[in-house]
Amino acid sequence: MAKKDTKLASVLAFEKKLAPSDGYLYGTTWEKRFEAAHPLELNEKSVRGTISNRLKPAVQNDPMKLNAEVEKPNPQKVDACALAPDEDTVKLSFTLKVLNGVEKPSACNNAEFNKAYRDTALEYIEKTGFEELARRYALNIANGRYLWRNRVGAEAVEVVVSANDKKWTFNSFDFSLRDFDSDDPAVSELAALIADSLCGRTTRPLLIEVEAYALVGKGQEVYPSEELVLDKTKKDKSKILYAVKGMAAMHSQKIGNALRTIDTWYPGYESANIGPIAVEPYGAVTNLGKAYRTPKDKADFYTLFDKFATGEKLENKEQENYVMAVLVRGGVFGESSKD
Repeated sequence: MAKKDTKLASVLAFEKKLAPSDGYLYGTTWEKRFEAAHPLELNEKSVRGTISNRLKPAVQNDPMKLNAEVEKPNPQKVDACALAPDEDTVKLSFTLKVLNGVEKPSACNNAEFNKAYRDTALEYIEKTGFEELARRYALNIANGRYLWRNRVGAEAVEVVVSANDKKWTFNSFDFSLRDFDSDDPAVSELAALIADSLCGRTTRPLLIEVEAYALVGKGQEVYPSEELVLDKTKKDKSKILYAVKGMAAMHSQKIGNALRTIDTWYPGYESANIGPIAVEPYGAVTNLGKAYRTPKDKADFYTLFDKFATGEKLENKEQENYVMAVLVRGGVFGESSKD
């Protein structure tokens, strides 16, 4: 066991062990979803919107000023994506590579720390076999969480998964998005393959092929990823969607975020009533503007990892699972030399 006074590494990085591809979007029909599907393309729209932002009190309280304000045109150019009039189903296709070696940092400039961490990580792998994390990743594949808005309001969602010459078909609505209480045999089989790969029990990486089908209705809108345009001078549209060679797609990062939405161990989980959150060093949920794992509560990754990696015991197995899930996510975690 490592000593508690082991110095931390100032250069420390881990490669991600769950590596999804971009997701590609197709249009098809529910009856013929396994037979034919065509790539979805983006369409550009120019629309005349209305003024709907919050106005200054002086304008809100003066009917004449308000009328003058809302009469102003609000032209917008946006990207859009939709199924054809005779199609009712959107198909999302991507692959997921599962790698081993989480016990080996991709960069570490402290040999003593490296050994201490490696010993602790190997002990975790031996003790848990990554079973809990793998089960949660498998459930997030089965429940179609990575469809994001395309899943909302769908009449049916089906996921077909292939790996190691095996194939499983999941009815996604059989699996909750808010908890991981499931002992489905097919999920258990998939989870066992993921666990074996994360632990290094297999000689080569595991490649999982995923095809998700959502019955959304004829001609309905489809939601690819939205691009973040940092150069405002080049932003001639108010909404720019992601496409690869003209084909509507979802960012690999967005798919990865869904797959690692497994953290139900953060403080206040029950009272928060938002279900699991993505595994992040500070439990950040950007759309809510809140960090659920803070250094003040001693629940953030760095507080727990500094103890875990240098041989100190954490309070419970949930904290250990969280720390290892962040390392599976990957990132740069070195101790800063600055104050």
